[in-house]
Amino acid sequence: MALSSLPSSVAASVGRSVASSVASSSFGTTLRWGATHGLMRAAIRRQVRAGNPDARLLLDPVMQADPFPHYETLRASYPFAPGAFARLTVHHDVSTAVLRSEDFGVTHPTQVVPAPARAALALAGPPRNPGPIEPPSMLAVDAPDHPRYRKLVSRAFTARRVAALRERTTEVAQELLDDMDRAARDADGHTVDLVAHYASLLPVTVISEMLGVPTSMREQFLSWGDGAATSLDMGLTRRAHASMEANLAALNDWMREHLRRLRREPGDDLLSSLVGEVDDDGAGLSEQELVSTALLVLAAGFETTVNLIGNGTAQLFAHPEQRERLVAEPDLWPNAVDEVLRFDPPVERTARRAKRDTEVAGTALAEGDLVVTVLAGANRDPDVFADPGTFDVARANAKEHLAFSSGPHFCLGAQLARMEGEVALRALFERHPHLAPAGPARRRPTRILRGYAELPVRLEPAVAAIT
Repeated sequence: MALSSLPSSVAASVGRSVASSVASSSFGTTLRWGATHGLMRAAIRRQVRAGNPDARLLLDPVMQADPFPHYETLRASYPFAPGAFARLTVHHDVSTAVLRSEDFGVTHPTQVVPAPARAALALAGPPRNPGPIEPPSMLAVDAPDHPRYRKLVSRAFTARRVAALRERTTEVAQELLDDMDRAARDADGHTVDLVAHYASLLPVTVISEMLGVPTSMREQFLSWGDGAATSLDMGLTRRAHASMEANLAALNDWMREHLRRLRREPGDDLLSSLVGEVDDDGAGLSEQELVSTALLVLAAGFETTVNLIGNGTAQLFAHPEQRERLVAEPDLWPNAVDEVLRFDPPVERTARRAKRDTEVAGTALAEGDLVVTVLAGANRDPDVFADPGTFDVARANAKEHLAFSSGPHFCLGAQLARMEGEVALRALFERHPHLAPAGPARRRPTRILRGYAELPVRLEPAVAAIT
């Protein structure tokens, strides 16, 4: 169900609520929340009352913890099932067709809200600090802007550059494992949070060094990034929205100042080159384009890989026979990472909007229609993956997953994420072959990103003193 198809009474009610907040000193922020997340939240609740199971998923933390049974109920509907806001598919072939089709483009909130909400957005004006799903982010634009931005940053993620980073990533992994062992020793000798001490720090250290960002800022970036990650979700509460905007503002302010420093004192890094970069038409990036591009590359460089490392660790805990196979056949580690990406991907779903009237799998779609591709569901399509609910590190076609999306917006950092996941997981389990969970893990409260906020582990036998 698209937002534009909401009953006029719902849209009008939200519109009146939003309009009443104009007297507030922060009326712009309130207007944007009401016209997007406030309206979405009202729509989700209405759909829950109507019995829509996907709407319930968006609000129910129990379902969010294990959404895969829900995805299997959707599989009976081909090619699409009714979602909370739009047509939804869990089928690999349909998802691939939509993601690769020139008839579809990316979407952002201002494109899908009904007319009364668009009027409120116009009154509020553009956000000072656009998020990752708002222009000019690469995630929210199509040609001609998307290929222009992508070309400027793609050279940092070539296979050659990623291969050259492997040695440094291995060094970072060993240093962090040493630090983690010390933290465990200083606590009780064997218990530590894997996310805080390892899974989050490895990717943020690597991407910071690539971009010329001080690694001394990594804990602060992780804090800001965690607070801003909900910007990918729908239907945030007003409090959650305010927190998200505050974290986006902090990231934007820091990056603007950092880019000014790089203009004065450029280094040998990607951001220094972007500051003075021009495209084929001789036009460089505007300040907001530069800030948005830099922040997206920075955040994408660690947000999803944190989830990959945490999810991979949890799956290897749950499947000890697969750990034993990796010990016997360590050459399987690269394939094991792709199986983690297939089985428990860091990104659950993404949406596309029809740019013109079109047809997918025999179903007609009109210009403006939304389609949600559930990547996590497509990754367990039995028409592509034999016995898809089984975690198998030797799966022959594990790489056919859609965890990195597909088409023009295929993840720019896919090779980097694969390499980091392989290095991080292999180093972890080789250092601690008896690693075990040490209490309940806690999932992140995000809906689009899927990962762990906390993953307590036990280093057995107790770690030796490290000097």
